[in-house]
Amino acid sequence: MRVKAFEIYRYDPDTDDSPRLDTFEVDLDDCGPMVLDALIWIKNNVDSTLAFRRSCREGICGSCAMTMDGTNWLACTRFISDLATPATVYPLANMRIIKDLVPDLTHVFAQYAMIEPWLQTRTPEPERERPQSPEERSRLDGYYECILCFCCTSGCPSHWWNGDRFLGPAALLQAYRWLADSRDEATGERLDILEDPFRLYRCHTILNCTRTCPKGLNPGKAIAEIKKMVLERRT
Repeated sequence: MRVKAFEIYRYDPDTDDSPRLDTFEVDLDDCGPMVLDALIWIKNNVDSTLAFRRSCREGICGSCAMTMDGTNWLACTRFISDLATPATVYPLANMRIIKDLVPDLTHVFAQYAMIEPWLQTRTPEPERERPQSPEERSRLDGYYECILCFCCTSGCPSHWWNGDRFLGPAALLQAYRWLADSRDEATGERLDILEDPFRLYRCHTILNCTRTCPKGLNPGKAIAEIKKMVLERRT
């Protein structure tokens, strides 16, 4: 009695000359409430060749990031009832498509690796741990929660135009997470890596990144904080 149509992007570079949209009718009484539930229902009941990523189904792994009704989000946390009829489902924009809803994340993860996302220290290792005060720990709030779904980077026009050199909001938010960590002792080296007309300053504060973050984070603020740190060390 309750059926909803989904228009889903399909493309297999090994067999298809060009992408297409396939329409599927989903029995809402036979699947869960989330878009990911609908995709799993389609794969199990209609077309087993439909390709998409998924893992935790808890909104903490970022695997099922895609564009639903024009908005980047996680399929496991987007309610079917929030979408139009027919609902449209596309892969993340500005990335090479491996198949259907599966984007190639090789480039964005290489950019993430460029910011060296691990604790770097110069002083001898303590016997037990490197302590932080509650205040120092609180400075990481709003930054460490990033799950690298790359919804923000996919939605960033500056990354569309200069994605080969601009690191993008996800990588830069992660970069600030380490700059803000009181235990890290490589602030100067990290800023040296980032201080570049393209890597950092291609951000034009469009703030699509902040609007589309499914974790409610603010990559735009993190980028502004990095620019502030670069400026402060010049003076």
